[in-house]
Amino acid sequence: MEVTADNSNWKPAPGMKLYLDIHHIGAGNVTADARAAAHEQDLATQGKHNVRYLNYWFDADSGTVMCLADAPSAEAAIAVHREAHGLLPDSIGEASEGR
Repeated sequence: MEVTADNSNWKPAPGMKLYLDIHHIGAGNVTADARAAAHEQDLATQGKHNVRYLNYWFDADSGTVMCLADAPSAEAAIAVHREAHGLLPDSIGEASEGR
């Protein structure tokens, strides 16, 4: 799996939690360029929902995408995807940092 973004300077914001969502799009159904474009749409939309997308990972062989967000709730993180491009995750869960 290729790391395609980096936010090593991330600091948790008060009242926010980390969420990791997983999209199982399927092998051959998404390209790195398409995933990067969707991420840019997330970044353009995130402020409306008080969300900050921090990082994403893309596995071309399986068509799996994972997105890490700093958000007030899982619903807020999903709302960004819904509004930005309509590609909703198959699952989302709270994550904790392991630096």
